[in-house]
Amino acid sequence: MLRRTVITAAAAGLSLPWLAAPARAQQRYASLHVFVPAGPGGGWDGLGRAIEQVGRAAGLVGNFQFENVGGAGGTVGLPRFIQQRRGREGSIMVGGAVMVGSVLANKSPVGLKDVTPIARMTTEPGIIVVPASSDIKDLKGFLDALKSNPGGTSVAGGSAGGMDHILLGLLLKNQGRSAKEASYVAFAGGGPAQAAILGAQVRAGISGVSEFAEQIKAGRMRALATSGETRSLPDVPTLKESGIDLVLGNWRGVFGPPGIKPETRADLLRFVTELHALPAWKELMERQGWEDAFLPGDAFVDFLKRDEAATADVLREVGLI
Repeated sequence: MLRRTVITAAAAGLSLPWLAAPARAQQRYASLHVFVPAGPGGGWDGLGRAIEQVGRAAGLVGNFQFENVGGAGGTVGLPRFIQQRRGREGSIMVGGAVMVGSVLANKSPVGLKDVTPIARMTTEPGIIVVPASSDIKDLKGFLDALKSNPGGTSVAGGSAGGMDHILLGLLLKNQGRSAKEASYVAFAGGGPAQAAILGAQVRAGISGVSEFAEQIKAGRMRALATSGETRSLPDVPTLKESGIDLVLGNWRGVFGPPGIKPETRADLLRFVTELHALPAWKELMERQGWEDAFLPGDAFVDFLKRDEAATADVLREVGLI
């Protein structure tokens, strides 16, 4: 099976003069506009709210203003951010791997090449879940259902062409079926996808571990497997442990508007680097089940070029483009 992973935090060991952050940091922004090209409750929104929580408590930012515009894996909101925030200071967008795939799958005329990459922040594996009342008891049961009746095994996830869709396509291929046979139900945000799974409107769901963790803990969802290299939840096996040689990570990061001045980009880099260095940020990542994938500046730009090429290869292989 195709293996697609992200660069680890160790690969991002860059020497930056502003890396060390004091306990109470210098304020960088009196107000910061955070644009999330997805609905509330999903992974991008979660990262944005985490930046708010830690950044405000540390004194890096006075106030935050959020704007959520969901749809089509970020390709609905992205043009709005590009048009309305071009060249403006004090504004960031949260996005990630899902948008890379969605831009390709939806043949969007704009993409991440049209904004200013600041830093990759986190990555997390995907997780496959079913409602607690489901007759599917384990990963084998889910794979058997996919193999025997892919059209009748509806799976909720994020936007078409994103990481959730790719993971389902790779699992179908593993079972000797085509990704085109999938009954994939795309949602603009984690909240609606959760509602569909809990209401048994679909047979299963795929998303990032953090998006379903509370529902799993509460016993409302049953976790079947995760797509990480190692376990994210102690009682949930990885796909590798279950005999499927597949590792897939979902990275998320921060972007500035297009057309900003070099000094504006440097300010944003300084802000996210100081945020990342805070102990509170590391504690929050542990609670959320996120892996540290910090990669700032030009290194992030280079990563994006490689990631887009790799994503295109995966989408072609599983028949999604």
